[in-house]
Amino acid sequence: MDDLSKTRAAEKIEDLRTQIRRHEHLYYVLDMPEISDAEYDELVANLRKLESQYPELITRDSPTMRVGGQVAPSFKEVKHITPLLSLGNVFSAEEVRDFASKVHSGLPEGTKVEYVVEPKIDGLACSLIYEKGRFVRAATRGDGTVGEDVTNNVRTIRSIPLTLQLAPGERAPELLDVRGEVYMPRRAFMRLNAERVAAGEPEFANPRNAAAGSLRQLNPQITEKRSLSFFAYAVGLGAQESHAESMEMLAKYGFRVSEGWQKAKNIEEVWQLIEKHEKVRASLAYDTDGVVIKVNTVWQQNMLGATGKDPRWAVAFKFPPEQAETTVEDIILQVGRTGVLTPTAVLTPVRLSGSTISRATLHNEDFIKEKDIRIGDRVVINKAGEIIPEVLWVVFEKRTGREKEFTMPATCPECEWPVVRREGEAASRCTNPHCPALGREGLIHFVSRDAMNIDGCGPAVINQLIAAELVKDPADLYLLQKEQLLNIERMGEKSAENLLAAIEESKKQSFDKLLFALGIRHVGAKVARILALQYGNIDTLRQASAEELSAIRDIGPKIAESVVSYFAVPSNQDLLYRLKKLGLNMEMKGIAGTDTSHPFYGKTLVFTGTMPTLDRATAQTMAQDVGAKVSGSVSKKTDYVVAGAEAGSKLTKAQELGVKVIDETEFMRLLQQ
Repeated sequence: MDDLSKTRAAEKIEDLRTQIRRHEHLYYVLDMPEISDAEYDELVANLRKLESQYPELITRDSPTMRVGGQVAPSFKEVKHITPLLSLGNVFSAEEVRDFASKVHSGLPEGTKVEYVVEPKIDGLACSLIYEKGRFVRAATRGDGTVGEDVTNNVRTIRSIPLTLQLAPGERAPELLDVRGEVYMPRRAFMRLNAERVAAGEPEFANPRNAAAGSLRQLNPQITEKRSLSFFAYAVGLGAQESHAESMEMLAKYGFRVSEGWQKAKNIEEVWQLIEKHEKVRASLAYDTDGVVIKVNTVWQQNMLGATGKDPRWAVAFKFPPEQAETTVEDIILQVGRTGVLTPTAVLTPVRLSGSTISRATLHNEDFIKEKDIRIGDRVVINKAGEIIPEVLWVVFEKRTGREKEFTMPATCPECEWPVVRREGEAASRCTNPHCPALGREGLIHFVSRDAMNIDGCGPAVINQLIAAELVKDPADLYLLQKEQLLNIERMGEKSAENLLAAIEESKKQSFDKLLFALGIRHVGAKVARILALQYGNIDTLRQASAEELSAIRDIGPKIAESVVSYFAVPSNQDLLYRLKKLGLNMEMKGIAGTDTSHPFYGKTLVFTGTMPTLDRATAQTMAQDVGAKVSGSVSKKTDYVVAGAEAGSKLTKAQELGVKVIDETEFMRLLQQ
């Protein structure tokens, strides 16, 4: 191969890539194709031919590299550069105005606030990382801090540029974190379901479920056939001075940004735009379930910060859900892992918001009495938050007199022990601490995706294992043998091997996942992560007092007492001992409890005031990730107070006690050591 022919080939390859990228942008982003599919396919074929002749000229961002042939064994976990926050929901004009009031109260008096309103696409949040203009990684939201690496699948989405479009002479940002929504257009959803019906496979319930299933395919070639698309709606790292400027930058870089986004000078204009979006939502090519309202100016966003996983500077207004009428065929009881009896309505199946509904929770006895719901009633249902089926009201004019009233039983349907309802509580509980339902539901929770994520061990398998007397508690799962599993109905050799492999793999789950899996009352995924980061390992956490736990930000007295009570129970102590002996992860490896040389390791930090660039939730997570403890109050045990603008009484107390006070710059300097 002579240098001249290689040089010409390189020029031709780059010219073809430029043409293909331009036509992909016109077709998939702007919906303005200039050439036919056949002409586009010819360009790609010519590029593939040249690249096969000169494989050393193939680059990772070439249009021919969108779809890989390798099937991944699983999805790796990746940590987001900055937290991928979720949104709180509002449902009325009054709540929208209340959101605006909270925004103004969180900013200096007299601050003018501008908003951006954009449609809320019903899909899956995703983070895209670009290094020096080239796409390198994609991750799902996950728990907001850690998501799943879906890079190979996202590469197949042609509305996502593999290389940023730059003006002549323009330098690409060193690092850009693009946030957006992966979704399935309605037309692609209908085509996919038609294909599944023809193949004898079950239909997807709605486009969002179809998009989720397609994005999590282990084979990227299957994802590529599902016609997914992407709307960019924010910048996590590399944002401009306003959200509107960030959206304009994303569009310039070649992204498809949320259609119809507009700025609003005040909350009255925000409401007008909400009404406008609701009128046109049915005519769109994709599903929307509301609009997102964001404070436009970034310094105002930073000052407002976040509470938990929800930013104070943005909120989702959810459109009123669809409704349907059906019949209550029966009311059954389900006993949860805490012993609570939850009544559930068995409904005549009815289509609602893209899925078939046959059951709806009735919450508790008071809910049934308040709405006067009887077996045989005609009722109107919707999906609360567009997800959970809920009974709205009874159609009393359609009663026939044959309907039956429901009463909460005096004994548990699982074990026949007495059922009690404590004063001041709406829940009725089984009094048997060893009720089979508690163990069953606890096991189902333990193996669930957000907990230990044991694939292939759903409720049906758990029920079979319990019925065969193979498991009573989580530790028993790790003692299962292949020969035992083969005696279970419909459990073949391959299924047994896969289940045992998944159980063994779950031992690698992080400490916070295990802590959540234990099912400690009031300890959800977020609280479990806070506790795991704060204490680093199970032994340190077990020694914590309720008073010490209550001092941690986001950990109240009720949670603190629940945690202390859990570790005081002998059977729980025995379970933890067995799980530890079986090799489960009881410490935050690689985060807290390992890098003892870090300046913040084992130190107690308190954050107060508003920092120039970091919101408080992000700063706290950064500190906890290197082994620091974060407290909500200043005491003699406090090592550092990180103070921003308008720091109040905590700063004063720190000065009185002689606690070291640092600013954001010093915090970041120490953090990076």
